[in-house]
Amino acid sequence: MTATATPTVLTARALLLDMDGTLVNSDAVVERIWRRWAERHGLDGGEVMKVVHGRQGHASMAVLLPDRPVEQNLADNARMLAEETADTDGVVEIPGASAFLASLRGLPHALVTSADVALSTARMCAAGLPLPEVRITAESVGASKPDPEGFLKGAAELGVDPADCVVFEDSGAGIAAGRSAGMTVVGVGPRAGLHAPDVVVPDLTRVRIEAAADGTIRLHID
Repeated sequence: MTATATPTVLTARALLLDMDGTLVNSDAVVERIWRRWAERHGLDGGEVMKVVHGRQGHASMAVLLPDRPVEQNLADNARMLAEETADTDGVVEIPGASAFLASLRGLPHALVTSADVALSTARMCAAGLPLPEVRITAESVGASKPDPEGFLKGAAELGVDPADCVVFEDSGAGIAAGRSAGMTVVGVGPRAGLHAPDVVVPDLTRVRIEAAADGTIRLHID
């Protein structure tokens, strides 16, 4: 799939927003913690970083250590989540995220993240961003991205048909999840362009929100 040329206008009835890499730049923390994990397990840090973005930690571990018991991955993931929640050094907003979220006040939108409640709260707070009222976190789903469950739950919570939702994502796993859910996907940042979203923007300064009279949301993308 080739991304739609910009500028363009998309129409939706709800927006579903990933967090890490989409609203919040947490790459510094993710790199620190996952490269330490890779070293402990004798894995190449660069190869590990190709896998971990967008997925829940235990799902990444299952890919990287396929013979390890699920219970061990879950326990390891719990420890890493605690580390990540405590480490917010270098966590900042993606350019334009604050204004973008402000423009969505009163419009149907949800956070759909692979982070749990504690981690998503810590990172959004560290970046100075408000949490959307509707939030689908790791606790909300039985399957991690690239499974579409999180996005489908977000659409259901908002009472909107999946086909009328636009997803904002940065990772391959997230973009695949949005596409599997039957949604239009806007890719944010350099990682996104590698995974063929419908539209790619370098950051959220390139997106303008317009509330249309018919109740739809128009996204002006340049």
